[in-house]
Amino acid sequence: MKNTLRCALIAVAAVAGISQANAQWTGPKKKRDTLIEVKYGSLTPRNRTDADMQAFRSYGLGQFIHWGIYSIAGNEWNGVSARDGAAASEWIRSWGGPTAPKDWTKTYDNLYKQFNPKNFDAKRWAKQAKEMGAKYVIFTTKHHDGFALWPTKYSDYNVSASPYKKDIVKQIVDAYTAEGIDVYLYFSILEWNNPNYMGKAPQTDEEKARFDKFLQYTRNQLLELESNYPKIKGFWFDGTWDASWKSAYQFTYNLEKELREKHPGLIIGSRFRNDEHGSRHFDSNGVILGDYEQGWERKLPAEFEWLNGNDWDAVMTIPPNGWGYMKDWSGIYTKTTDDLLDMLMHSVSMNGNFVLNFGPDGNGNMHPEEDKIAAEIGKWVKQNAEAVYGVRHAALTPSKLGYFTQKEDQLYLTVFNKPVNGIVRIAVPKNATQVPGSAGLLVGGKSLTLKQSDMGIDLDKNTYYDVLLPKDFQPSQAFVLKMKLVAPKAKTTKLMDAKM
Repeated sequence: MKNTLRCALIAVAAVAGISQANAQWTGPKKKRDTLIEVKYGSLTPRNRTDADMQAFRSYGLGQFIHWGIYSIAGNEWNGVSARDGAAASEWIRSWGGPTAPKDWTKTYDNLYKQFNPKNFDAKRWAKQAKEMGAKYVIFTTKHHDGFALWPTKYSDYNVSASPYKKDIVKQIVDAYTAEGIDVYLYFSILEWNNPNYMGKAPQTDEEKARFDKFLQYTRNQLLELESNYPKIKGFWFDGTWDASWKSAYQFTYNLEKELREKHPGLIIGSRFRNDEHGSRHFDSNGVILGDYEQGWERKLPAEFEWLNGNDWDAVMTIPPNGWGYMKDWSGIYTKTTDDLLDMLMHSVSMNGNFVLNFGPDGNGNMHPEEDKIAAEIGKWVKQNAEAVYGVRHAALTPSKLGYFTQKEDQLYLTVFNKPVNGIVRIAVPKNATQVPGSAGLLVGGKSLTLKQSDMGIDLDKNTYYDVLLPKDFQPSQAFVLKMKLVAPKAKTTKLMDAKM
Protein backbone atom coordinates (compact mmCIF):
# COMPACT_ATOMS: atom_id res chain seq x y z
CA MET A 1 0.00 0.00 0.00
CA LYS A 2 2.72 2.48 0.97
CA ASN A 3 4.83 1.65 -2.08
CA THR A 4 1.77 2.09 -4.31
CA LEU A 5 1.05 5.45 -2.70
CA ARG A 6 4.62 6.60 -3.16
CA CYS A 7 4.60 5.66 -6.85
CA ALA A 8 1.34 7.51 -7.31
CA LEU A 9 2.75 10.61 -5.62
CA ILE A 10 5.85 10.55 -7.81
CA ALA A 11 3.67 10.12 -10.91
CA VAL A 12 1.55 13.11 -9.91
CA ALA A 13 4.72 15.13 -9.28
CA ALA A 14 6.05 14.24 -12.73
CA VAL A 15 2.80 15.30 -14.39
CA ALA A 16 2.97 18.60 -12.52
CA GLY A 17 6.51 19.21 -13.79
CA ILE A 18 8.10 18.53 -10.40
CA SER A 19 11.35 16.58 -10.45
CA GLN A 20 11.65 13.32 -8.58
CA ALA A 21 14.20 15.08 -6.38
CA ASN A 22 11.23 16.80 -4.78
CA ALA A 23 9.39 13.53 -4.20
CA GLN A 24 11.26 13.27 -0.89
CA TRP A 25 8.79 15.88 0.39
CA THR A 26 5.70 14.05 -0.86
CA GLY A 27 6.51 10.63 0.54
CA PRO A 28 9.12 8.53 2.32
CA LYS A 29 12.70 9.10 1.24
CA LYS A 30 14.23 6.42 -0.94
CA LYS A 31 17.26 4.78 0.68
CA ARG A 32 20.27 3.63 -1.31
CA ASP A 33 21.02 -0.08 -1.41
CA THR A 34 24.76 0.60 -1.51
CA LEU A 35 26.66 3.65 -0.24
CA ILE A 36 28.98 5.69 -2.44
CA GLU A 37 31.97 7.84 -1.53
CA VAL A 38 31.09 11.43 -0.65
CA LYS A 39 33.96 13.85 0.00
CA TYR A 40 31.90 17.02 0.27
CA GLY A 41 29.13 15.89 2.55
CA SER A 42 27.84 17.05 5.92
CA LEU A 43 30.07 19.18 8.15
CA THR A 44 28.12 18.69 11.37
CA PRO A 45 26.85 15.68 13.28
CA ARG A 46 23.26 14.68 12.66
CA ASN A 47 20.90 15.90 15.41
CA ARG A 48 23.37 18.22 17.12
CA THR A 49 23.01 18.29 20.92
CA ASP A 50 24.50 21.74 21.66
CA ALA A 51 22.46 24.49 23.32
CA ASP A 52 21.78 26.40 20.09
CA MET A 53 20.31 23.36 18.36
CA GLN A 54 18.33 22.38 21.45
CA ALA A 55 16.82 25.87 21.39
CA PHE A 56 15.92 25.41 17.71
CA ARG A 57 13.98 22.24 18.57
CA SER A 58 11.97 24.11 21.21
CA TYR A 59 10.93 27.13 19.14
CA GLY A 60 7.58 25.78 17.95
CA LEU A 61 6.53 28.98 16.19
CA GLY A 62 8.55 31.38 14.07
CA GLN A 63 8.04 34.38 11.81
CA PHE A 64 9.37 34.88 8.27
CA ILE A 65 9.58 38.41 6.83
CA HIS A 66 9.96 39.02 3.08
CA TRP A 67 10.77 42.68 2.55
CA GLY A 68 12.62 44.62 -0.09
CA ILE A 69 12.05 47.02 -2.95
CA TYR A 70 9.53 44.55 -4.42
CA SER A 71 7.22 45.73 -1.64
CA ILE A 72 6.83 49.01 -3.55
CA ALA A 73 5.27 47.19 -6.50
CA GLY A 74 3.07 45.06 -4.25
CA ASN A 75 2.62 42.18 -6.69
CA GLU A 76 1.37 44.41 -9.52
CA TRP A 77 2.33 47.26 -11.79
CA ASN A 78 0.06 49.67 -13.65
CA GLY A 79 -2.94 47.59 -12.61
CA VAL A 80 -1.54 44.26 -13.86
CA SER A 81 -1.16 41.72 -11.03
CA ALA A 82 0.43 38.30 -10.76
CA ARG A 83 -2.98 36.81 -11.56
CA ASP A 84 -2.88 38.59 -14.92
CA GLY A 85 0.64 37.69 -15.96
CA ALA A 86 3.05 39.41 -13.59
CA ALA A 87 5.49 37.28 -11.59
CA ALA A 88 4.82 36.66 -7.88
CA SER A 89 5.52 39.63 -5.60
CA GLU A 90 9.16 39.00 -4.65
CA TRP A 91 9.84 37.56 -8.13
CA ILE A 92 8.28 40.48 -10.02
CA ARG A 93 11.63 41.69 -11.33
CA SER A 94 11.74 38.53 -13.49
CA TRP A 95 8.46 39.48 -15.21
CA GLY A 96 8.61 38.94 -18.97
CA GLY A 97 6.38 38.20 -21.93
CA PRO A 98 3.59 40.22 -23.54
CA THR A 99 2.11 41.49 -20.25
CA ALA A 100 5.39 42.93 -18.96
CA PRO A 101 5.70 46.73 -19.05
CA LYS A 102 8.19 48.24 -21.49
CA ASP A 103 11.73 48.35 -20.07
CA TRP A 104 10.44 46.63 -16.95
CA THR A 105 13.83 45.42 -15.70
CA LYS A 106 15.24 48.95 -15.89
CA THR A 107 12.15 50.31 -14.13
CA TYR A 108 12.45 47.74 -11.36
CA ASP A 109 16.17 48.22 -10.85
CA ASN A 110 15.50 51.90 -10.17
CA LEU A 111 12.77 51.34 -7.59
CA TYR A 112 15.38 51.62 -4.84
CA LYS A 113 15.33 55.38 -5.48
CA GLN A 114 11.77 55.34 -4.05
CA PHE A 115 12.51 53.09 -1.09
CA ASN A 116 11.81 55.22 1.98
CA PRO A 117 9.57 53.25 4.38
CA LYS A 118 8.34 56.10 6.58
CA ASN A 119 6.40 53.81 8.94
CA PHE A 120 9.07 51.14 9.43
CA ASP A 121 9.66 50.44 13.11
CA ALA A 122 11.62 47.28 13.89
CA LYS A 123 10.62 47.49 17.54
CA ARG A 124 6.94 47.49 16.57
CA TRP A 125 7.44 44.43 14.38
CA ALA A 126 9.38 42.63 17.10
CA LYS A 127 6.73 43.42 19.71
CA GLN A 128 4.03 42.05 17.41
CA ALA A 129 6.07 38.88 16.79
CA LYS A 130 6.52 38.36 20.52
CA GLU A 131 2.82 38.83 21.16
CA MET A 132 2.10 36.30 18.40
CA GLY A 133 4.34 33.82 20.21
CA ALA A 134 7.21 33.64 17.69
CA LYS A 135 10.49 32.38 19.15
CA TYR A 136 12.59 33.06 16.05
CA VAL A 137 12.47 35.23 12.95
CA ILE A 138 13.90 34.73 9.47
CA PHE A 139 14.52 38.08 7.77
CA THR A 140 15.41 38.76 4.13
CA THR A 141 18.74 40.56 3.95
CA LYS A 142 18.80 40.26 0.14
CA HIS A 143 16.43 38.55 -2.27
CA HIS A 144 17.00 37.43 -5.88
CA ASP A 145 16.95 41.04 -7.10
CA GLY A 146 20.27 41.60 -5.28
CA PHE A 147 19.18 44.69 -3.32
CA ALA A 148 20.79 44.50 0.13
CA LEU A 149 18.97 45.83 3.19
CA TRP A 150 22.28 46.49 4.94
CA PRO A 151 25.06 48.89 3.86
CA THR A 152 27.29 46.22 2.34
CA LYS A 153 30.78 47.26 1.29
CA TYR A 154 30.69 44.86 -1.64
CA SER A 155 27.83 46.30 -3.69
CA ASP A 156 26.48 49.79 -4.37
CA TYR A 157 23.00 48.30 -4.73
CA ASN A 158 22.03 48.56 -1.08
CA VAL A 159 19.89 50.47 1.38
CA SER A 160 22.44 53.23 1.90
CA ALA A 161 21.83 54.32 -1.73
CA SER A 162 18.08 54.63 -1.10
CA PRO A 163 16.33 57.67 0.41
CA TYR A 164 15.96 55.66 3.63
CA LYS A 165 19.72 55.09 3.96
CA LYS A 166 19.68 53.43 7.43
CA ASP A 167 20.78 49.85 8.14
CA ILE A 168 17.56 47.82 8.26
CA VAL A 169 19.21 44.50 9.11
CA LYS A 170 20.82 45.99 12.22
CA GLN A 171 17.49 47.38 13.39
CA ILE A 172 15.83 43.98 12.95
CA VAL A 173 18.61 42.07 14.72
CA ASP A 174 18.67 44.51 17.64
CA ALA A 175 14.90 44.83 18.07
CA TYR A 176 14.08 41.12 17.87
CA THR A 177 17.01 40.11 20.06
CA ALA A 178 15.84 42.63 22.67
CA GLU A 179 12.45 40.88 22.71
CA GLY A 180 14.11 37.48 23.25
CA ILE A 181 13.47 36.32 19.68
CA ASP A 182 16.35 34.57 17.89
CA VAL A 183 17.29 36.01 14.49
CA TYR A 184 18.14 34.05 11.32
CA LEU A 185 19.16 35.87 8.18
CA TYR A 186 17.69 34.94 4.79
CA PHE A 187 20.28 35.30 2.03
CA SER A 188 19.71 34.66 -1.67
CA ILE A 189 22.69 33.31 -3.59
CA LEU A 190 21.04 33.97 -6.96
CA GLU A 191 21.25 37.62 -8.11
CA TRP A 192 19.42 38.58 -11.29
CA ASN A 193 21.24 41.87 -11.87
CA ASN A 194 24.77 40.73 -11.02
CA PRO A 195 26.85 40.57 -14.23
CA ASN A 196 29.06 37.84 -12.77
CA TYR A 197 26.19 35.50 -11.93
CA MET A 198 25.12 32.82 -14.39
CA GLY A 199 22.65 29.99 -14.22
CA LYS A 200 24.61 27.41 -16.18
CA ALA A 201 27.86 25.89 -15.00
CA PRO A 202 30.77 28.05 -16.26
CA GLN A 203 32.62 26.45 -19.16
CA THR A 204 35.09 28.89 -20.72
CA ASP A 205 38.01 30.53 -18.91
CA GLU A 206 36.18 33.86 -19.11
CA GLU A 207 33.03 32.39 -17.58
CA LYS A 208 35.02 30.68 -14.83
CA ALA A 209 36.80 33.94 -13.99
CA ARG A 210 33.50 35.83 -13.86
CA PHE A 211 31.81 33.26 -11.68
CA ASP A 212 34.81 33.08 -9.37
CA LYS A 213 34.37 36.82 -8.82
CA PHE A 214 30.75 36.14 -7.92
CA LEU A 215 31.73 33.40 -5.47
CA GLN A 216 34.23 35.68 -3.72
CA TYR A 217 31.61 38.44 -3.60
CA THR A 218 29.14 36.03 -1.99
CA ARG A 219 31.75 34.90 0.55
CA ASN A 220 32.56 38.53 1.40
CA GLN A 221 28.92 39.42 2.00
CA LEU A 222 28.28 36.41 4.22
CA LEU A 223 31.37 37.03 6.34
CA GLU A 224 30.33 40.68 6.51
CA LEU A 225 26.89 39.73 7.84
CA GLU A 226 28.47 37.49 10.47
CA SER A 227 30.86 40.24 11.49
CA ASN A 228 28.27 43.04 11.51
CA TYR A 229 25.58 41.09 13.38
CA PRO A 230 27.20 38.60 15.78
CA LYS A 231 23.91 38.08 17.66
CA ILE A 232 22.37 36.09 14.79
CA LYS A 233 21.73 32.38 15.27
CA GLY A 234 21.86 31.16 11.69
CA PHE A 235 21.38 31.59 7.94
CA TRP A 236 18.43 30.62 5.75
CA PHE A 237 19.66 30.25 2.17
CA ASP A 238 17.75 30.52 -1.09
CA GLY A 239 18.51 30.54 -4.82
CA THR A 240 20.96 27.62 -4.68
CA TRP A 241 19.44 25.43 -7.39
CA ASP A 242 21.29 26.61 -10.49
CA ALA A 243 23.97 24.48 -12.13
CA SER A 244 26.58 27.20 -11.55
CA TRP A 245 26.27 27.06 -7.77
CA LYS A 246 26.02 23.29 -7.80
CA SER A 247 29.28 23.08 -9.75
CA ALA A 248 31.09 25.03 -7.00
CA TYR A 249 30.68 22.26 -4.41
CA GLN A 250 34.29 22.46 -3.18
CA PHE A 251 34.04 26.23 -2.70
CA THR A 252 30.68 26.02 -0.90
CA TYR A 253 31.94 23.19 1.33
CA ASN A 254 34.87 25.34 2.43
CA LEU A 255 32.66 28.41 2.78
CA GLU A 256 30.28 26.60 5.12
CA LYS A 257 33.27 25.42 7.15
CA GLU A 258 34.56 29.01 7.37
CA LEU A 259 31.18 30.41 8.39
CA ARG A 260 30.91 27.84 11.17
CA GLU A 261 34.45 28.40 12.41
CA LYS A 262 33.87 32.14 12.71
CA HIS A 263 30.47 31.70 14.40
CA PRO A 264 30.41 28.65 16.72
CA GLY A 265 26.90 27.25 17.10
CA LEU A 266 25.74 28.67 13.77
CA ILE A 267 22.66 26.90 12.37
CA ILE A 268 22.38 26.34 8.61
CA GLY A 269 19.54 24.62 6.80
CA SER A 270 19.83 21.89 4.19
CA ARG A 271 19.46 24.01 1.05
CA PHE A 272 22.81 25.85 1.17
CA ARG A 273 24.86 23.45 -0.91
CA ASN A 274 25.23 20.05 -2.57
CA ASP A 275 27.81 17.27 -2.71
CA GLU A 276 30.17 16.55 -5.63
CA HIS A 277 27.52 14.34 -7.24
CA GLY A 278 24.99 17.20 -7.40
CA SER A 279 22.71 16.04 -4.57
CA ARG A 280 21.13 19.00 -2.73
CA HIS A 281 19.61 19.06 0.75
CA PHE A 282 20.83 15.49 1.27
CA ASP A 283 24.05 13.97 0.03
CA SER A 284 24.05 11.04 -2.37
CA ASN A 285 23.74 8.62 0.55
CA GLY A 286 20.75 10.41 2.03
CA VAL A 287 22.63 12.20 4.83
CA ILE A 288 21.31 15.69 5.51
CA LEU A 289 23.53 18.57 4.37
CA GLY A 290 23.14 21.06 7.18
CA ASP A 291 21.54 21.13 10.59
CA TYR A 292 17.87 20.78 9.67
CA GLU A 293 15.66 19.82 6.75
CA GLN A 294 14.64 22.90 4.81
CA GLY A 295 12.47 21.42 2.06
CA TRP A 296 9.11 21.86 3.77
CA GLU A 297 8.21 25.07 1.97
CA ARG A 298 4.42 25.44 1.82
CA LYS A 299 4.05 21.75 2.57
CA LEU A 300 3.83 19.43 5.58
CA PRO A 301 4.73 15.75 6.06
CA ALA A 302 1.78 13.39 6.17
CA GLU A 303 3.65 10.85 8.29
CA PHE A 304 6.26 11.24 11.01
CA GLU A 305 8.36 8.47 9.45
CA TRP A 306 8.95 10.55 6.30
CA LEU A 307 11.24 12.82 8.33
CA ASN A 308 13.68 10.01 9.07
CA GLY A 309 14.62 11.59 12.41
CA ASN A 310 15.85 14.88 10.91
CA ASP A 311 15.22 18.25 12.53
CA TRP A 312 13.04 20.45 10.30
CA ASP A 313 10.79 23.46 9.94
CA ALA A 314 7.94 24.39 7.62
CA VAL A 315 7.69 27.89 6.17
CA MET A 316 4.19 28.93 5.15
CA THR A 317 2.42 31.81 3.43
CA ILE A 318 -1.04 33.16 4.24
CA PRO A 319 -2.11 33.73 0.60
CA PRO A 320 -1.52 30.71 -1.67
CA ASN A 321 2.01 31.72 -2.73
CA GLY A 322 2.45 35.26 -1.55
CA TRP A 323 5.78 35.88 0.19
CA GLY A 324 6.39 39.55 -0.52
CA TYR A 325 3.75 42.25 -0.14
CA MET A 326 0.50 41.74 -2.08
CA LYS A 327 -1.76 44.78 -2.29
CA ASP A 328 -4.84 42.81 -3.27
CA TRP A 329 -5.93 39.69 -1.36
CA SER A 330 -9.40 39.57 -2.89
CA GLY A 331 -10.60 36.66 -4.96
CA ILE A 332 -8.09 34.16 -3.55
CA TYR A 333 -8.24 31.83 -0.57
CA THR A 334 -6.20 33.15 2.32
CA LYS A 335 -5.48 30.85 5.22
CA THR A 336 -7.50 31.47 8.35
CA THR A 337 -6.18 31.55 11.88
CA ASP A 338 -7.67 28.10 12.43
CA ASP A 339 -5.91 26.79 9.29
CA LEU A 340 -2.60 28.11 10.56
CA LEU A 341 -3.04 26.80 14.10
CA ASP A 342 -3.75 23.38 12.61
CA MET A 343 -0.49 23.59 10.63
CA LEU A 344 1.38 24.79 13.72
CA MET A 345 0.28 21.81 15.80
CA HIS A 346 0.82 19.43 12.88
CA SER A 347 4.42 20.66 12.75
CA VAL A 348 5.25 20.54 16.46
CA SER A 349 3.60 17.12 16.79
CA MET A 350 6.27 15.85 14.37
CA ASN A 351 9.22 17.60 16.09
CA GLY A 352 9.22 20.53 13.68
CA ASN A 353 8.78 24.28 13.84
CA PHE A 354 6.15 26.26 11.97
CA VAL A 355 7.24 29.59 10.45
CA LEU A 356 4.55 32.01 9.28
CA ASN A 357 5.42 34.53 6.57
CA PHE A 358 4.65 38.26 6.62
CA GLY A 359 5.11 40.60 3.65
CA PRO A 360 5.16 44.26 4.74
CA ASP A 361 4.36 47.04 2.29
CA GLY A 362 6.71 49.70 0.96
CA ASN A 363 6.00 51.97 3.93
CA GLY A 364 6.86 49.32 6.51
CA ASN A 365 3.32 48.28 7.46
CA MET A 366 2.09 44.72 7.71
CA HIS A 367 -1.00 43.83 5.68
CA PRO A 368 -4.12 44.44 7.84
CA GLU A 369 -5.03 40.74 7.59
CA GLU A 370 -1.55 39.83 8.84
CA ASP A 371 -2.06 42.08 11.86
CA LYS A 372 -5.39 40.39 12.58
CA ILE A 373 -4.03 36.85 12.22
CA ALA A 374 -0.97 37.62 14.35
CA ALA A 375 -3.18 38.84 17.19
CA GLU A 376 -5.50 35.83 16.96
CA ILE A 377 -2.65 33.32 16.87
CA GLY A 378 -1.00 35.06 19.79
CA LYS A 379 -4.11 34.85 21.93
CA TRP A 380 -4.51 31.10 21.30
CA VAL A 381 -0.82 30.26 21.68
CA LYS A 382 -0.54 32.17 24.95
CA GLN A 383 -3.39 30.13 26.42
CA ASN A 384 -2.06 26.81 25.13
CA ALA A 385 1.71 27.45 25.27
CA GLU A 386 2.37 24.34 27.36
CA ALA A 387 1.34 22.12 24.42
CA VAL A 388 3.29 24.14 21.83
CA TYR A 389 6.78 24.95 23.13
CA GLY A 390 9.50 22.47 24.05
CA VAL A 391 7.31 19.47 23.21
CA ARG A 392 8.17 16.35 21.21
CA HIS A 393 6.44 13.76 19.09
CA ALA A 394 4.26 11.31 21.04
CA ALA A 395 4.64 7.70 19.89
CA LEU A 396 0.92 7.03 19.67
CA THR A 397 -1.41 6.09 16.86
CA PRO A 398 -2.26 9.43 15.15
CA SER A 399 -5.66 10.77 16.13
CA LYS A 400 -8.30 11.87 13.62
CA LEU A 401 -9.36 14.45 16.19
CA GLY A 402 -6.12 16.47 16.28
CA TYR A 403 -2.43 16.29 17.22
CA PHE A 404 -0.50 14.77 20.11
CA THR A 405 2.51 16.45 21.71
CA GLN A 406 4.44 15.31 24.76
CA LYS A 407 6.70 16.75 27.44
CA GLU A 408 8.14 14.12 29.80
CA ASP A 409 5.11 12.48 31.49
CA GLN A 410 2.62 15.09 30.22
CA LEU A 411 0.65 14.19 27.10
CA TYR A 412 -1.33 16.81 25.17
CA LEU A 413 -3.97 16.34 22.50
CA THR A 414 -4.92 19.49 20.61
CA VAL A 415 -8.42 18.76 19.35
CA PHE A 416 -9.48 20.45 16.10
CA ASN A 417 -12.35 18.04 15.36
CA LYS A 418 -14.56 17.84 18.44
CA PRO A 419 -16.42 14.48 18.46
CA VAL A 420 -20.19 14.81 18.27
CA ASN A 421 -20.66 12.25 21.08
CA GLY A 422 -18.38 14.16 23.43
CA ILE A 423 -15.96 11.23 23.79
CA VAL A 424 -12.31 11.83 22.92
CA ARG A 425 -10.98 8.34 22.24
CA ILE A 426 -7.21 7.77 22.38
CA ALA A 427 -5.58 4.63 20.95
CA VAL A 428 -2.66 3.34 23.03
CA PRO A 429 -0.57 0.25 22.13
CA LYS A 430 -1.36 -2.66 24.45
CA ASN A 431 2.32 -3.05 25.24
CA ALA A 432 2.80 0.62 26.15
CA THR A 433 4.77 1.31 29.33
CA GLN A 434 2.94 4.61 29.87
CA VAL A 435 -0.78 5.27 29.53
CA PRO A 436 -3.08 8.17 30.39
CA GLY A 437 -3.81 8.16 34.12
CA SER A 438 -5.76 11.41 34.41
CA ALA A 439 -7.11 14.04 32.03
CA GLY A 440 -8.31 17.61 32.06
CA LEU A 441 -8.69 20.73 29.97
CA LEU A 442 -5.45 22.68 29.67
CA VAL A 443 -7.26 26.03 29.70
CA GLY A 444 -9.04 26.36 33.02
CA GLY A 445 -7.64 23.10 34.41
CA LYS A 446 -11.03 21.37 34.70
CA SER A 447 -10.63 17.63 35.48
CA LEU A 448 -12.38 15.23 33.13
CA THR A 449 -13.52 11.64 33.46
CA LEU A 450 -11.07 9.16 31.93
CA LYS A 451 -11.80 5.48 31.44
CA GLN A 452 -10.20 2.58 29.63
CA SER A 453 -12.26 0.94 26.90
CA ASP A 454 -11.33 -2.49 25.56
CA MET A 455 -13.28 -2.57 22.33
CA GLY A 456 -12.56 -6.21 21.48
CA ILE A 457 -11.62 -5.66 17.84
CA ASP A 458 -9.94 -8.77 16.44
CA LEU A 459 -6.17 -8.47 15.99
CA ASP A 460 -6.23 -4.92 17.34
CA LYS A 461 -2.89 -4.01 18.91
CA ASN A 462 -4.38 -1.04 20.75
CA THR A 463 -6.42 -0.44 23.83
CA TYR A 464 -8.41 2.77 24.21
CA TYR A 465 -8.75 5.55 26.74
CA ASP A 466 -11.86 7.69 26.59
CA VAL A 467 -11.95 11.25 27.86
CA LEU A 468 -15.50 12.47 28.48
CA LEU A 469 -16.16 16.10 27.61
CA PRO A 470 -18.77 18.08 29.57
CA LYS A 471 -22.10 18.31 27.74
CA ASP A 472 -22.03 22.12 27.98
CA PHE A 473 -18.49 22.39 26.59
CA GLN A 474 -18.81 24.21 23.25
CA PRO A 475 -15.41 25.69 22.26
CA SER A 476 -15.16 28.02 19.26
CA GLN A 477 -11.57 27.01 18.49
CA ALA A 478 -9.23 24.06 18.93
CA PHE A 479 -8.75 23.07 22.56
CA VAL A 480 -6.09 21.07 24.40
CA LEU A 481 -6.52 18.05 26.64
CA LYS A 482 -3.73 17.52 29.14
CA MET A 483 -3.09 14.00 30.42
CA LYS A 484 -0.63 12.65 32.93
CA LEU A 485 1.07 9.46 31.80
CA VAL A 486 1.41 6.62 34.32
CA ALA A 487 2.36 2.95 34.29
CA PRO A 488 -0.58 0.75 33.21
CA LYS A 489 -2.52 -0.68 36.15
CA ALA A 490 -3.30 -4.03 34.57
CA LYS A 491 -2.82 -5.91 31.34
CA THR A 492 -5.66 -5.94 28.85
CA THR A 493 -8.01 -8.87 29.34
CA LYS A 494 -7.50 -11.57 26.69
CA LEU A 495 -10.76 -12.80 25.26
CA MET A 496 -11.25 -16.04 23.36
CA ASP A 497 -10.86 -15.63 19.61
CA ALA A 498 -13.04 -17.50 17.15
CA LYS A 499 -11.28 -20.03 14.93
CA MET A 500 -11.03 -19.11 11.26
